[in-house]
Amino acid sequence: MAPKFSNATNEIIMDTKLIQQYGEDILCYRLRTATQKKRMQYEDFNKRLIQLHKEEISLYQHQSNLGWEPLYSPVQKGWKRFFVLGDDVSRSKHAEFFQNILNKINTYGWSHRKDFMIKKRSFGRKKYAVKPQKLLEPSELHFAKLDFNDREKQMFHEEFNYEKWNKGFVKKYVFSEQWRFVLRVKPNVITKVKKRDEVIESRLKWIDNYLERNDYRKKQNWLLHGHYQWIGRKGFEKYNEENPLENKPIERILDEIIVL
Repeated sequence: MAPKFSNATNEIIMDTKLIQQYGEDILCYRLRTATQKKRMQYEDFNKRLIQLHKEEISLYQHQSNLGWEPLYSPVQKGWKRFFVLGDDVSRSKHAEFFQNILNKINTYGWSHRKDFMIKKRSFGRKKYAVKPQKLLEPSELHFAKLDFNDREKQMFHEEFNYEKWNKGFVKKYVFSEQWRFVLRVKPNVITKVKKRDEVIESRLKWIDNYLERNDYRKKQNWLLHGHYQWIGRKGFEKYNEENPLENKPIERILDEIIVL
């Protein structure tokens, strides 16, 4: 079995052969062999993919930092729903205390319908039901970041909820007196829009088309993270094959078997 040498060792051996054949003056021309030229092309291509990734991240950051501009003709897009203090709580002396808690655990919902009704299937029939909305139930780490004082912490109790993505039970902190807050629906009026830069958007579109059209995203992900990104069934030949039995009744399948 022939010994294996590193790239640096191979280059030293090649330089020695060139010196023996043409003399030391040949080194000033920086000649490259076919293998070295091909390796340099691969390295330049990999560097270009990494540079495109850095440029894409930088452009997205610039795009997100453009800020907002006022919309001179405000438009309504659907309805928004959020929690507010109940009438009796807002008139009590503890209104400020509960408002401080609500500011940290309030949630916002959106719907194209004012009544927030959604379709649900019940026993094979479609029915309309009100879209559920709950107060924020922070996890243990999130609860510590909300910076509640000791008196406010007493208004919460611990619950353990099963989460599929965590594959186990997770501790949640739930507000004990949820009857103090009620839902309120208001028109979702858009008064400002995100600023846009046509040059940035054009460049981002070109990068995305270049990487997607040539299927360079997987190669780029391997260079950055050391593995290919799983893209589901797309790209796997065994999943792209058509199933001859798909969408066929059993009687037709049996008839085709008998004929064969």
